[in-house]
Amino acid sequence: MSRHYDVAAVRSQFPVTERLLYLDSAHQTPLATSVREALLGFYQEGHEMAGPKPLWLKRVEQVRARVAKLLNAAPAEIAFTKNTSEGMNIAANALPLTAGDNVLLVEGDHPNNAYAFLNLRRKGIEVRFVPMTGATATADMFVPHVDARTRAISLSHVTFHAGHRFDLAALGAFCAERRLYFVVDAMQSTGVLQLDVKAIQASIVGSGCHKGLLIPQGLGILYCNEGLDELQPAYLALSSLANPPGDYIARTDNMALKHGAGRFEIGNLNLPDIHALDASLDLIEHIGVDAIAAHMYDLGDRLIEHLDEQCIRLVGPRARADRAPHIYVLDLPAETWLDYFATQKVRISPERDGIRVSFGLFNTFEDVDRFAAIVAQRVGTSATAARAIS
Repeated sequence: MSRHYDVAAVRSQFPVTERLLYLDSAHQTPLATSVREALLGFYQEGHEMAGPKPLWLKRVEQVRARVAKLLNAAPAEIAFTKNTSEGMNIAANALPLTAGDNVLLVEGDHPNNAYAFLNLRRKGIEVRFVPMTGATATADMFVPHVDARTRAISLSHVTFHAGHRFDLAALGAFCAERRLYFVVDAMQSTGVLQLDVKAIQASIVGSGCHKGLLIPQGLGILYCNEGLDELQPAYLALSSLANPPGDYIARTDNMALKHGAGRFEIGNLNLPDIHALDASLDLIEHIGVDAIAAHMYDLGDRLIEHLDEQCIRLVGPRARADRAPHIYVLDLPAETWLDYFATQKVRISPERDGIRVSFGLFNTFEDVDRFAAIVAQRVGTSATAARAIS
């Protein structure tokens, strides 16, 4: 029983929980029934009405406004993309960087954030990897790496590999003070943690929607501060323009870009996923992001208690102030544990330092206890075998 919302009612939306012990939402959340119904409704409209495009495009703008509200942004500051990687590449190529400039990244952060900026080395841009010096990324760890040619800091809100949660407000203030662009990969936090793009003073925030936002892969969201008119898109299309020509004839004297994020859209959006996102936002807003995070923190506390009882090390941070609510990496070698979990119908992910358990809004304390029992069963069996050999 959660202290924060009716988890049983939410869980009934996720039939996967009847088949699997699903602890892999940082990889991909399963479909809720309401999201599935929204997708089927979209395809039914296309099947029976040959695509009511004006209605679909009107819904796109309604969902854009809802995403903006979720992030405390204006609708004009939100663009739809394909995924987080596209968002990070949009950011890297939009920043007004010149040869000799440098960008700071966190060592070991998600590679697709890094590759977006490493690709600029061919243009003479230097990428500096800043090592983690504690349980979380602080402004102090960047100070020794900043010089007169530093232009931006880019990092994840939450690390995928161990669940570190970075202090974005402090980092955003640091960037504002140093007049640096601040780029955030929010893939592991949207829908799970509050993310106020104004409070953190972000320049650009990118995220996919197939984890905390509960829809299938193939849709991303991008926030771009509307005041950053100097940011230029790498690609240009009719939909990027402030005044697209009604006669569909390109003219060199009409290339003014939309303000805000719209300049980065190049048409033909992922309409099915956008309509699914409308349904998932219904679910998320009904519960509340703060309640979702609080429940997952409680689950994490329960998991850590079990790990301590079994003398299993937690790879990432333990304190709530430093950790994300939903990601926990156990010091269990994936090569010897993955098959065992599969036989027990447990869905988890291997990570660079062990086994990653990641909660969804539908998980319960019973799930945590069951997982702990499954681990204990194998630990006990291994210990018995080791004694027999000795």
